[in-house]
Amino acid sequence: MNDKTPPPEEPENGLTIERALAILQQGAFGEEQGLMRYSSNYTFLLPVTHDDVTVLAVYKPQQGERPLWDFPEGTLCYREVAAFVTSEALGWHLVPPTVLREATRGTGSLQLFINHDPEYNYFAFDETMIPQLMRLALFDIITNNADRKGGHCIVDDGGHLWGIDHGLTFNIEHKLRTVIWDFAGQPIPEPLLEDLAQLCAQLEDANSAYRRQLSDLIHEREIDAFQRRLQKVLQERSYPKPGRGPNYPWPPV
Repeated sequence: MNDKTPPPEEPENGLTIERALAILQQGAFGEEQGLMRYSSNYTFLLPVTHDDVTVLAVYKPQQGERPLWDFPEGTLCYREVAAFVTSEALGWHLVPPTVLREATRGTGSLQLFINHDPEYNYFAFDETMIPQLMRLALFDIITNNADRKGGHCIVDDGGHLWGIDHGLTFNIEHKLRTVIWDFAGQPIPEPLLEDLAQLCAQLEDANSAYRRQLSDLIHEREIDAFQRRLQKVLQERSYPKPGRGPNYPWPPV
């Protein structure tokens, strides 16, 4: 089995990740295309145009976040961006390009919308998706994702797997709730462990670009907890098994 999947050179509309980020960071906003269905928090589809190129972005304004008892208020949009920069630091390219920006309804996260078939999600995948799912499952473990639903696993036209909706990540307390328990108890492939070791080294370096980015997005206590999770995975070298629940999100799709 090939544990490495080449990163998408053109995540959407023929754009590189770098170009998509530039559009999201610098582009002008068009008219909102409505509230997205099935979202717990206010989520809008927003056109963004830069240098005559227009993309659709998933906009999650901070003001539209529903207060939660177990996550600090107003932090979910920051966690969305923290998940993206972590995915990029790993070189796994699992999270669509995401930035934090003032938009039509104030500060929020802007994420490149990936064209996909919503019916083709985790529950419809076959064995060809296993290498990519192994990375996504591991990503959820280290980021402590409390909401990995099946519908949060989407595939673009090129067959690349993306994970979306990362507002409930990086909690200090153990919160892992995911539908991807396929690999529980199995050894983690060596190339993935090598990537985690490199990420851990970046995290330990207070002057690294990644550590500085993360410090602007989540609390230092959350970074410390993240580092402990990384170290534990590197020590145990296997995918964890479900513990005392809840271990699955609700609803699961």
